[in-house]
Amino acid sequence: MESNTTARRTEDIALDLLKFVASQANIGSKAVGSTGFVPASGAKPEDQVTQLLELFARCRQAVEAPGPSK
Repeated sequence: MESNTTARRTEDIALDLLKFVASQANIGSKAVGSTGFVPASGAKPEDQVTQLLELFARCRQAVEAPGPSK
């Protein structure tokens, strides 16, 4: 059961990292101008979802990577 708890914590940490990186890079958010108009040249929702899933996978790899050897 402990490994299940550890895996869940790893996923939670990776999700928090994803949220932080996505918010800083404006990934997954709609670009709305002051007029409320969304430009047609923006990324498709499917493309944004793909970017977020790829970013989550990279965040999990970073969290699960072993630390430096001593």
